[in-house]
Amino acid sequence: MNVVMATDLKQREDAYSVRMIVFVDEQNVPASIEIDELEDEAIHFVLYDDEMNPCGAGRFRIVDHYGKVERICVLKEARGQGAGNLIMDAIEQYAATRPELMTLKLDAQIQAIPFYEKRGYEVVSDEFLDAGIVHKTMTKPL
Repeated sequence: MNVVMATDLKQREDAYSVRMIVFVDEQNVPASIEIDELEDEAIHFVLYDDEMNPCGAGRFRIVDHYGKVERICVLKEARGQGAGNLIMDAIEQYAATRPELMTLKLDAQIQAIPFYEKRGYEVVSDEFLDAGIVHKTMTKPL
């Protein structure tokens, strides 16, 4: 598997297709809020399998002086193989090249908190609903 930073429309559409399967089809997030007004300001990452099929995605935005990690997802068939870590590695490596950033922030679904904790993120909020799914905000210093 290989992660790329999307540099063209096809790669971006590949990221959207994974997000639609995971968030809309599996988790019942309304399609109208999954692809949002922040897509053009975001940097998109796509995970491809060995046959160059998209199997994971994530996006990253710079908000004030922190990096916002968003929309991390992996197709069912690629789960349990380190795919999420590959996506997070790519995003964190990119964030580390931005000297203005001191912290990474993300809103984790409750079931994903242990994954992010293993990567050094700490919960910094109470539970809240986003798209009808319970989340907590987490941060990690760069």
